Amino acid sequence: MTSWTPQQSALQEILQTIHESTDTRNAAVQRTITHKLNNFTRAPDYVAYLAYILASMPQEEDRIRTIAGYLLKNNARLILRASPDVMNFVKSAVLVAFNDPSIMIRNAAAQDIVAFLGILEPRNWPECLQQLVHLLDAPNLDQQEAAFNVLEKACEDYPRKLDVEINGTWPLEYMIPKFIVLSEHPSSKMRAHAIACLSYFVPIGCQALFAHIDTFIACLFKRASDEDPAVRRHVCQALVLLLASRPEKLMPEMGNVAEYMLYSTKDKHENVALEACEFWLTFAEDPDLAPYLHPLLAKVAPVLLDCMVYSEDDLLWLQGDDEDAAVPDKETDIKPRHYGGKSHGFEREANGDDASSKRVGAYGEELDEGDEDDDYDDLDDDDFADDMSTEWNLRKCAAAALDVLAVRFGADLLNVLLEPLKTKLWSEDWLQRESGILALGAMAEGCIDAIEPHLPLLIPYLINTLNDPKPLVRSITCWTLGRYASWCTQPISEEHKNQFFVPTLEGLLRMVLDNNKRVQEAGCSAFATLEEDAGPELAPYLEPVLRNLVFAFDKYQHKNMLILYDAVGTLADAVGTALQNPTYVEILMPPLLKRWSKLKDDDDDLIPLLECLASVTIAIGPAFLPYAGPIFDRCHSIVHTSLLQYQAYQQNPEMDEPDRSFLVVALDLLSGLTQGLGMALEPHITRTQPSLLQLLTVCLKHPHAAVRQSGYALVGDMAMNCFPLLRPHVPAVMQELIAQLDPEPKVEFISACNNAAWAVGEIALRFGRAVSIGRIGLMHPALVAPLLPEFAQAWCQALYEIRDNEEKDSAFRGLCTLVQTNPAGIMKSLLWFCNAIVRWNQPSPELNNMFQQLLTGFKQHDAVGWAAQVATFPPVIQERLATRYGV
Repeated sequence: MTSWTPQQSALQEILQTIHESTDTRNAAVQRTITHKLNNFTRAPDYVAYLAYILASMPQEEDRIRTIAGYLLKNNARLILRASPDVMNFVKSAVLVAFNDPSIMIRNAAAQDIVAFLGILEPRNWPECLQQLVHLLDAPNLDQQEAAFNVLEKACEDYPRKLDVEINGTWPLEYMIPKFIVLSEHPSSKMRAHAIACLSYFVPIGCQALFAHIDTFIACLFKRASDEDPAVRRHVCQALVLLLASRPEKLMPEMGNVAEYMLYSTKDKHENVALEACEFWLTFAEDPDLAPYLHPLLAKVAPVLLDCMVYSEDDLLWLQGDDEDAAVPDKETDIKPRHYGGKSHGFEREANGDDASSKRVGAYGEELDEGDEDDDYDDLDDDDFADDMSTEWNLRKCAAAALDVLAVRFGADLLNVLLEPLKTKLWSEDWLQRESGILALGAMAEGCIDAIEPHLPLLIPYLINTLNDPKPLVRSITCWTLGRYASWCTQPISEEHKNQFFVPTLEGLLRMVLDNNKRVQEAGCSAFATLEEDAGPELAPYLEPVLRNLVFAFDKYQHKNMLILYDAVGTLADAVGTALQNPTYVEILMPPLLKRWSKLKDDDDDLIPLLECLASVTIAIGPAFLPYAGPIFDRCHSIVHTSLLQYQAYQQNPEMDEPDRSFLVVALDLLSGLTQGLGMALEPHITRTQPSLLQLLTVCLKHPHAAVRQSGYALVGDMAMNCFPLLRPHVPAVMQELIAQLDPEPKVEFISACNNAAWAVGEIALRFGRAVSIGRIGLMHPALVAPLLPEFAQAWCQALYEIRDNEEKDSAFRGLCTLVQTNPAGIMKSLLWFCNAIVRWNQPSPELNNMFQQLLTGFKQHDAVGWAAQVATFPPVIQERLATRYGV
């Protein structure tokens, strides 16, 4: 061991806290413990104490030492700020614990090694890597497997950190051939580890692996028929990774690989079948591989179709037959949602800084990418069941693969599947029917042209199936009807509407009020899709639609309530001003206000309700005025409180960062009120303390792009709808907005930047801020150029008398950029434009060149028309144009 030694008093305090943490029944004690453990992290040698308890206190219970080991893993990053003595002690201690007689201690130490090796990187802890590789040849099989287990986690979590030169050698040049040899080890666990470790180096283009690529592929073929399913699963995984990054290596053997993968997709072990199914999804996603996949379609598609039937395990977890509408949800049912800012100008996917890449499963489920730090030990059976119902599985993978195949091959896929699909859809077995309906939905996007002739038969079939006694059949039917909503809502004819649109509408509304929560969720989501596709076509049916949705407010539990808010907001967006009918307002507003009054300002459920109300206020417009006061005041209060919380956090970074979602959606609802009510908001805005405009100016400087983005949207909406209230604050607001304009913003700032540009344009149009329009023209010509006819004359009149300076020069360069983008936009104001040009005494060379290009361009485009127009100009302008620019 090294020179660090524990202080007895500190050791006892930490040990005592760990002992107390085992009393999980008392919530107050747990809170105190969490607070104490958080305070310990400030001690520079806290990790050394944990390592000491784990490795050097055999007199303590294994359970206590193991907890120390898990705390050590969770605080592993603290080692980066530890002294050399502490760091060396911890590194030695976890390697000692890795050889402890107790399996619990060894497992905890293994997790610590994986964490520290990743944080310190192998090049800074080569002796650990050396010891692990050395243990692969240990006489004891348990030691071999334990070392390989750690190496597999390391290869999976940070393969690039292992693909490095250390002290003049590349460890992988030794490790990869070693793994290839170990793929034939007598122990199936060792074989599985070996194949897994090798496969993780495929996606990173590891040279040490590719030097042995043919041997590696031969070794995969050798292990393809291994009796152990874990080995076969890793073989399939490796072939998927090879297909994604080195397909040319598999193409010569594709006949054999495809046969093997088809066989494996039908493996009775679902985890093997799932990895094999991923192969077809990866194959279909690469357009360059389509010519190789097309000949296999007739074999692959029916196998995927069969994989979409619920397994017995699925049915066990789903408990799908319950009439559970009255059963309250558990908090674990509700996935966290992220809220970006509101977009104006160019709508983009990357909303604020909340754009996060999620893997979306077939069909409806959002799949969390596996988090390495999850501890599954503390999941109770119910939690595990919930987890199982949304995890990525064979059924979802097969449906996703079919979806991509449909996009890739369209009618060819339908031709292959038409007969098997018919068999499933009209089967006596509800499980077969259900899988056929899922397949029909999965193929909707890619095969729509080929399926369309069959839809007059299929849509009534689906609507009828909404009466199926099995909730799982009803819920998948909702989803599939949602996938065909755009066809059902086409305004083709009155007959089409009565035969397809109205029955779909009625059927989905019935499902919204089903007695099974899963059916409610699917029905409500599909109905929101129908709303988007139908748009104003829904207006004649608003009363029954609203009565059904409002009834759901009293029926739904927590999770589905969030989807219901979305459906109401989407309805408002779809039908717009049709919602202003007093009857509709009286149906919709009481339940929304009832929910509103029940929720506290810091309740997460307030966020989707605020979002919903933002859409409702814009649609209802002036009719919303009786409800506006308390809603406006509460939004103002949320904005004020959120800014104060953020200010406190900035002054004390030890605090948890406050959730900015409340601030974002409160600003968005204020935007909605502004759009809906305009100047009618004056009494509310003028009496706010502190002033709303002062708070808004602070939001424009907020560090988070999503907050700024919604702030800019509110400024623009105020400029459009109640400019007199904004006018006194324009100088301060404009300063912040113009500071945000960046011609090449980072991806996460694009939406915020666009909103700032849009808001500047709206203010400038109303305020005659010619210089601002010019500047913004330089930054965002595509955004402002369409507005050129509206402001060109006023702009030229405002600027031609200003004396020449750099600000005027940049404004004119902006205007010229706008004219280049939209030449037709200046034509009504050509006289004023030419007058402003010739009033210049000394334009910069760059600006003068722009004048020349534009004027010459006008003349060349239509010489006769140009001459006729110039002939109407005052003589002094004609003369200067001819002398200076030859036009």
